[in-house]
Amino acid sequence: MRNLKRWQRTLIIAFALLIVIPIVGFIVLGLMPVPSDTVLPDDQIIVGAQGKPGAVGGIDTNFPKVNALDATDAQRDLGKMLFFDPILSQNHAMACASCHQPPNGLSDGRAVGEGINGVALKRNVPSLYEVAYKSSLMWDGRADTLEAQITIPMTSADEMANTPEQIVKDLQGVDAYKELFAKAFPDAKEAITFENVGMSLAAFERSLLAHNSPFDKYAAGDFSALTPSQRRGFALFRSGATSCYKCHMAPTFTNGKYEVTGVPDANGNMTDEGRGGITKVATEQYAFIVPSLRNVALTAPYMHNGRFATLDEVLDFYIKGGGEGMKIDVPTQSRFVHAFEVSAQEKQDMVNFLYALTDESATPTTPSSVPSGLTVPTHDLSPAFETAKQINAGGVAVTQRAPMTLTVTPDVTIQSVVDTAIAGDTIEIQYGTYNERVLIDQDNITVRGIPNDKGEYPILDGKMQFSDGISASGNNFLIEKLAVKNYKGNGIIIDGVTGVIVRDIYVENTSLYGIYPVHSTDVLVERVEATKIRDAGVYAGQCRKVVLRNNKVYGNVIGIEIENSIDSDLYDNHAYENSTGIFVDLLPQLPSKVSLQTRVHENVIENNNFTNFANAGEIGQLVPEGTGILILGGDDVEIYNNTIRENRTVGVAIFSTATAFKPELIDIGPNPERIHIHDNTYTHNGYDAAKQLTDLGLTGKDVIWDVSNWDMRIDEPNATSFPPILPASSWPDLSRKAYWQIVHFIVTKLG
Repeated sequence: MRNLKRWQRTLIIAFALLIVIPIVGFIVLGLMPVPSDTVLPDDQIIVGAQGKPGAVGGIDTNFPKVNALDATDAQRDLGKMLFFDPILSQNHAMACASCHQPPNGLSDGRAVGEGINGVALKRNVPSLYEVAYKSSLMWDGRADTLEAQITIPMTSADEMANTPEQIVKDLQGVDAYKELFAKAFPDAKEAITFENVGMSLAAFERSLLAHNSPFDKYAAGDFSALTPSQRRGFALFRSGATSCYKCHMAPTFTNGKYEVTGVPDANGNMTDEGRGGITKVATEQYAFIVPSLRNVALTAPYMHNGRFATLDEVLDFYIKGGGEGMKIDVPTQSRFVHAFEVSAQEKQDMVNFLYALTDESATPTTPSSVPSGLTVPTHDLSPAFETAKQINAGGVAVTQRAPMTLTVTPDVTIQSVVDTAIAGDTIEIQYGTYNERVLIDQDNITVRGIPNDKGEYPILDGKMQFSDGISASGNNFLIEKLAVKNYKGNGIIIDGVTGVIVRDIYVENTSLYGIYPVHSTDVLVERVEATKIRDAGVYAGQCRKVVLRNNKVYGNVIGIEIENSIDSDLYDNHAYENSTGIFVDLLPQLPSKVSLQTRVHENVIENNNFTNFANAGEIGQLVPEGTGILILGGDDVEIYNNTIRENRTVGVAIFSTATAFKPELIDIGPNPERIHIHDNTYTHNGYDAAKQLTDLGLTGKDVIWDVSNWDMRIDEPNATSFPPILPASSWPDLSRKAYWQIVHFIVTKLG
């Protein structure tokens, strides 16, 4: 009897342990830390139009903060004297201004710099304009402050070849410098120090700003500041076809990053490792800092090695596709450097625009003498100054009249009428076929096609000879009732605009996007029919407050895409026979680092099994054929009340951006977070999964989640899925976290 009771107690304890231990373990798992992407503060979120009120076309005119504390006028004045004084060099014959020459745009007009005693240096002398905003100095970024950078040439054996001790000794021997240093640093125990030399030079160099160019006047609302050619050139410069603006964006015209463009040396090879020589990171081999383009017309020759003598040569290099276009093996070439086509006139328009970044008023005057009494370096004025004056002198005065309706007839070009428009005009296009590219930069413009008696829209046909059909950058832009087809870039691109309406458009056969609002705010795209697009039929990128509704998209790589945007509604669309129906993504290496608050609802997404025919190197290549909806890294996404059927790979897929890009390229929080999927209708999805999925050991399903983040609520009890059990809204956070710990371990460690 005692043995029986003992066995009973043992069984009760064992049974209790079998229940208690898993429960306790589950609770422990739920309390364990779970990964979460970094939340960006609001002041670091760059989404939507960035222009100040009154700025033209959403151009960002908000200059960043200067990279140091405020300096005094006395320090700047001292710095200017030191800048022009050869006393800082070992042989007292070379000053900072010997290389950074005011008459040559603060460069020296040579392919590579010339050091002490005529020694040829390794790289081109960079201009000093806009260094106030830089946090990476030198072509390879070896210095992170201007003060640190300044010490390098003074002490380099090939440049000024001096020592800190000798510089201080020489300055202490000049009475005038004793007075200037005492005035600049009145509280210093020792005013003349090597550190204070650097601080003074930095204070002066931070004053070298060029913010009064014709472009700046145009950006502030003066349309007469640029010539028609320069306005067209700027539109091309910021277009998706050229991608110049991806790295050289306003207001500084640099993104401050390192890029690999594939510029060869004189022998056609790449031997200078650039940033990679400093970091030893493979992806940074041959990468160089993106220079500011302000006053670029004054600083020939160009690139880190002075390879190109003119701006025409630079453009030719990029038109051909950078180093890859020159048949050089550049495995890490920037994805923004790709071949594109422009006419001879369009190329000249772009060159003319670059001259519009010239601000001659910012050129520092050369002093007649310096405190040391040594010879001040002087140089002849570059002919580029006179060329800039001539090119920038042709601005056309804006007509003063009330807004009106302008009519385009088939015997004239649309652009010729657009060029006569002012803010507030309506441009009506009579039925016909127009073979051109149209650039619009005025605010408050309406472009309206007038259908024929059969209801057919006027046709804008690029015949695959132009990059974009219509490129618009003016605020409050409305376009409707046009057919746009056969362009090498985009059908319609709207960049940096507040207030966008695109409706009743047919777009066909473009090599990038059909309808493409980007960097814009308050966007409405409705009743668009898009087909045969090599990327997305309708694409909103880096926008804020977006509505995409009642669109019909078919026969594209991607039907509709919402990328790196905030507050977007996609509803009542019909996406069918694309490779992927709807794509919600957060991509790296873009100014916008977030994708938030996207709602996808009341859409019909069916039979998206079309062969992926995206161009090589484009993001569209990522999407698997047979996908209804793909979330790649997007956060705060709600997908509900959609009809999702006959997509052979998957109905809805949720994946981390990290699955599609190399780790060194990920500069965003890659994991999808706060996803809610509910009340959708699924029919016959996942019956023949694409290779991208089967290579992962997966089969097709209605819903697939890659378990990259725990914060999912998937309320689809009747859907087939991977994992077989999905976390639902009824689960408490602790349960969802614990479940994620289990399935994440299984998938990543055992799978």
